[in-house]
This record gives sequence, structure tokens and C-alpha cells, in this order.
Amino acid sequence: MSERGLGRQFGWLWTSYAVSTVGTWFAFDAFPLIAILVLHSGPGQVSLLAAAGLAVGAVVAVPLGPWVEFRRKVPVMIGMDLVRFVALATIPLAYWLGWLSFLQLVVVSVVVGAADNAFTAATGAVMKAVVPRSRLVVATGRFESTTWTATMIGPPLGGLSIGIFGPVVTVVVDAVSYLLSALSVRAIRLRESPPVRRAERLRAGELLDGWRYILQHSSLRLLFFNGVLTSGLIMATAPLLAVLMLGELGFAPWQYALAFGLPCIGGLIGSRLSAPLAARFGSHRVLMVTGWLRACWLLGLAFVQPGVAGLLTVILVELGLITCMGIFMPLFAAYRLTETPDDRVARTLSAWSISSKAVIALMTALWGVLAAATTPRIAVAAAGVLILATPLLLPRRTQITIAR
Repeated sequence: MSERGLGRQFGWLWTSYAVSTVGTWFAFDAFPLIAILVLHSGPGQVSLLAAAGLAVGAVVAVPLGPWVEFRRKVPVMIGMDLVRFVALATIPLAYWLGWLSFLQLVVVSVVVGAADNAFTAATGAVMKAVVPRSRLVVATGRFESTTWTATMIGPPLGGLSIGIFGPVVTVVVDAVSYLLSALSVRAIRLRESPPVRRAERLRAGELLDGWRYILQHSSLRLLFFNGVLTSGLIMATAPLLAVLMLGELGFAPWQYALAFGLPCIGGLIGSRLSAPLAARFGSHRVLMVTGWLRACWLLGLAFVQPGVAGLLTVILVELGLITCMGIFMPLFAAYRLTETPDDRVARTLSAWSISSKAVIALMTALWGVLAAATTPRIAVAAAGVLILATPLLLPRRTQITIAR
């Protein structure tokens, strides 16, 4: 709330995002650990749990974009927080009653994933309504820095909690975070315009409105393909690096956690530098430079060796990658909001989120097959080479108004 020009309403919006994000990362490994430790599930079921929550949740969320668009956004956000709270609360309740099943984990994962998408779409619309256009980069930077802070501190604290209290307790914390988020959203005093009148039944064509707008906008179309491919290639290497480092290279689990947790400070630093850099050098130039730079790091992970040198290599490569992402993402998010009309924000953000999750799920599966056919190192190298081409999709002009 201390950022000048953002206002109290943004403060409550940011508080909602912060508490739910910290809760999510605190319980990051809870579901797979419950599946393994409580339900004694095998690797195939654990992989299915991860894939189903991402892919099926994205499919279920397809009609939610248009649904959110034609409703008041603050009540939608509160409703989605309560849905996530209730869904997650069923896990400890079923566990304590002895009724917990693998199917319930899958269903809850899908429900939470779909509600996440609707909440994110509504959040973008509310942010655009409460933040002046010239301060959007600062606001999106605040969200980005919160994400990286939660990523850095959440999993270690969650792991410690799991070790002491068990994985089910971390799900309780995650559920309560959504309840706190709903209370924060409730404090937002936003006079929303009445939603556009529309037919009661959702027409099939409306499901594609978000994608239609993205693909018709020359700059957003390029950023869309750049974004989903870049995130897909980066995330596809995550399980392969775990296998490579914890298996072939013999790193201890704490070293693996350190290698990917410590560099998150780069995201915090980068997100705070995003607006000042854009104000000084121009938003388009900063977006282009960091867009190219973030594509140059992934290949370095294919050359990791055992020992201290290998650990430092991973930390430095991840630090460079995450710092570039921390600068790039607030500018990208602000431009996307600026270029999207108010009556299309929810549908556009929903379509973007669904596409990103679907591509990540697909590419993770494909890279798993590639690693099985070759080696994890070769698969990581392939992703590192392909991502070098993604900056070619960056738009030539993406100017954003920055307050000086």
C-alpha cells in the first residue's frame, strides 16, 4: 500500500494475491506427497495427478472466461476464493475420517485449477479498474515480486512443516489462505459498472472470444506465442533437471532445493527494477532486451556437472534467467492489460492462462518421452536450443506509458 499512486484499493487487491500465493507455495508439494505417503500411490499415479490438475483444470476453465466477463468481478473473486477454500478443506476432513482417496485428490486439483483461472481473469479486470494506466507496470511489478518471494520462502517452510506435521496440515494452511484472500477482496471498494447485458445461455462462439481477440491483435499475438512457448520449454525441463541432479549427478535434496530456491531473489530484484528501467530506457527497449536475454540461459543447464562447481552453475544460470523474467513480466503484463479493452479483459486473460497451462502439460509430456528415448541432459539441451528462437516472436512495437 506504500507505493505512491497505487491507492488503498490496489493494496487490498495485492494483499489478497499475496496471502493466497504464499499459501499455494507453502503447500506446493502437498498433493504428490499425500498421494505417496498417505495413499501409497506409484509414479504413474503421481504423474497423472499433476497432469490432470493442469490439463483438465484448463479444459474445465474454458467456459469460465466468458462467464466471468459478464459478471461483477469482485463477487466472482470472492466466490472463487470460497470454492478453493471448500475444495481444499475436504482433503483434511476426508483424511481425518479415513475416507481420503486418489480420485478425491484429482477432483480437488481440477476444481482448484479451474477456480484459479477464473480468479486470475477477474483480478486482471479489477487491477485495470483500480490502477492508473501510468502505474500499471509498478502494480504488475508488485505482483511479480510477491510471486518470486513466495516461491523463495514458501517451499522451504512448507517442507519443514511437512516434516513436522505431515502434508495434510499444509493443505489446511493453503485453504485458510484463500479464506483470508476472500476477506481482503471483500474490503475492496470498487464501483463496478453493471455487466453488459447478454443472453442467459452461453453461445459456443463466445468460448473462443479470448483467443479470437489475441490472434487478431498483431502485437499480442506475437507475445502470446512467445510467452506460451517460452514457459512451456522452461517448465518442461523442471522434472528432467530433478532426475539429472538428484540421480545421475548425485546432488542431495537440500542442494537441489538451494539451487532453485536461492535464485528466486533475482525475480524479486528484477521486478523492482522493471518500472525504473522502462522509465529511463523505454518500455519497448527493455522488453526486447530482457526478452532476448531470458532465452539465453536455459541451454547452460545442459552442461551441469557434479560437485560445488555444478551447483554454482545451476544457481548462476537460474539467477540470470529469473532476473530477466522478473524485469520482463511486469512490462509484458502491463502491456497486455493496456491493449485489452475493458469488456474483454477476463476472456483474454482466461484464454491466455488456459493456453499456457495446456502447452506446459503437453511439452512436459513430450520432453519426458524425449528424455526416456535419449537422456535427460540431451532433452534439456534440446529445450535450450529451441528457446533461442522464441525472441523472434517478440513484437516490434510495444510502448507502455510509464509515470516518471
